[in-house]
Amino acid sequence: MSTVTTASATREHRVTLRSLASRKRKGVPFTVLTAYDFTFARLFDEAGIDVLLVGDSLGNVVQGHDTTLPVTLDDVVYHTRLVARGVPRVVDDVVEVGPEDAVRSAIRLVKDGGAQAVKLEGGVDIAESIRRIVSAQVPVMGHVGLTPQSVHPMGGYRVQGRGDEGRARVIADALAVEAAGAFAVVLEGIPQDLGKEISERLEIPTIGIGAGVHCDAQVLVMHDLLGLNDATPTFVKQYASLGSETSKAARAYIDEVVNRKFPAEAHVYR
Repeated sequence: MSTVTTASATREHRVTLRSLASRKRKGVPFTVLTAYDFTFARLFDEAGIDVLLVGDSLGNVVQGHDTTLPVTLDDVVYHTRLVARGVPRVVDDVVEVGPEDAVRSAIRLVKDGGAQAVKLEGGVDIAESIRRIVSAQVPVMGHVGLTPQSVHPMGGYRVQGRGDEGRARVIADALAVEAAGAFAVVLEGIPQDLGKEISERLEIPTIGIGAGVHCDAQVLVMHDLLGLNDATPTFVKQYASLGSETSKAARAYIDEVVNRKFPAEAHVYR
């Protein structure tokens, strides 16, 4: 389960579920970005990112796992608390998808973590979980196509929705998510023309990641955007190279300490 945070209340136009729906109707895309701690949540909010997602991607980029499967509800709650301190509006990933467990998890993420909404992976198969969570007054974001929590049944991180059968399956999942009451749906790892078709068929906003330019919003993992990963998927664009800059800064620090250039006079007390 992921959590989502929306833009700071200090902004002139506060981001709400209603305003996101309005953006779709007006054809104005919005932005979604993952965050896992206070500092980056604050920085992204100040930059104007519309929605922050505490995704189970933390299993890969924070915990160092090969998949998101080891991520626990306690992990997501912990990181949601950190993000919510920087931006008091968050969307979380739900990692238990049975209807009863999903409802309990969603309520805990809101009450203990400070999330404003939750995200569930799956379509037709988890529609009942979405309905129950929405009935419990917790907004839900769906997630169809390539769903990382189902990486093993899918045979790895593979593009979904190719061929007539695959295409029909992703469309059915997206429609089921909308019918169950989700306020938006992530479309991941599908052909661009399929992302366009689904975005045109649904009334709720679509959020693309590897789904093409026609979605109503785009989402990236912050480590990919900032160049903090060694390798990134084809659909990712790096907007900075902070990984190499971080290593460069650390090497400069080592050099100055070894050569007694740091601390200098400006860094000591008298």
